[in-house]
Amino acid sequence: MPAHFAALPAADLPPLEDVLADARVVALPMVTKFRGITVREALLTRGPRGWTEFSPFVEYGDDEASAWLAAAIDFGWGEDPEVVRSTIGVNATVPAVPADDVAAVLERFPGCRTAKVKVAEAGQRLADDVARVAAVRDVLGPEGRIRVDANTLWNVDEAEHAIHALAPYDLEYVEQPCPTVEELAEVRRRVKYMGIPIAADESVRKSSDPLAVARAGAADVLIVKAQPLGGIRAALEIIRLAGLPVVVSSAIDTSVGLAMGAMLAASVPRLDFDCGLGTAALLAADVTREPLAPVDGEIPVRRVDVNESLLTEHAADADRRDWWLARVERCYARLQARVR
Repeated sequence: MPAHFAALPAADLPPLEDVLADARVVALPMVTKFRGITVREALLTRGPRGWTEFSPFVEYGDDEASAWLAAAIDFGWGEDPEVVRSTIGVNATVPAVPADDVAAVLERFPGCRTAKVKVAEAGQRLADDVARVAAVRDVLGPEGRIRVDANTLWNVDEAEHAIHALAPYDLEYVEQPCPTVEELAEVRRRVKYMGIPIAADESVRKSSDPLAVARAGAADVLIVKAQPLGGIRAALEIIRLAGLPVVVSSAIDTSVGLAMGAMLAASVPRLDFDCGLGTAALLAADVTREPLAPVDGEIPVRRVDVNESLLTEHAADADRRDWWLARVERCYARLQARVR
């Protein structure tokens, strides 16, 4: 578990049997491959506040996944934060698809005037990234906003070269071009004259010190996600201490997890950017009849009513259900060990 994660007070940690009492595991098909997966698995459970979600990616170890369980408990059993807005502007998300497929992807995000475009995909070339970004610009027009996300997959020289190649398409920012804080700082120094901001994602949510990137002056924008950071309260504290503009994003959550992200975004005092919370549009199925999909470029801030028939229709098989339940038990034990 990241060292920054503050354990839940004992009073905030419900019994394990309560956490698992209503637990359901779903396997939701996706519209297109994203982040290397075509099916998104998630465990949903219900606390006094309503339905909540535990959905760390399957390759994550228990230490990292424990923060996601803390977030689920916080959202299902904790106090809601004070919100300052009722809707959240969201960006479209464009996977590493061929340029010819871009228009069809963007149609799934009605009203969105910002697009986040995946770049640096394994097996693809920079020319593919340029073509994809150019296609997004053609669809959005000159007033649309484009941000690109390399997910740490460039080195410093590759990042500098790619940013130069993509700069003609008027980038809003470049997200996590390189893995380390030191590399981010160097990329930021090299492209500063171009006026293209650098955003940090993995350097915040996967770091033992999520504030290191802010202290090092390595980023202009922080990408924050409620689940990986241990919940809304933990994320708000990181935002407060960092003192940088933020974008609240998702991790291909179901609409339940997106509701958690929307509540976080609604409680951030100032939002200068559209948020990455429109990703229900990437799912071919969801757990509610009223998914938090973008309408007029926004999603509402509200909890989600889970539909029993959809939980049944998209239930994971018995082996996967057992795998997720065992994972919750292991992560819960780690939270218990950290209780103050």
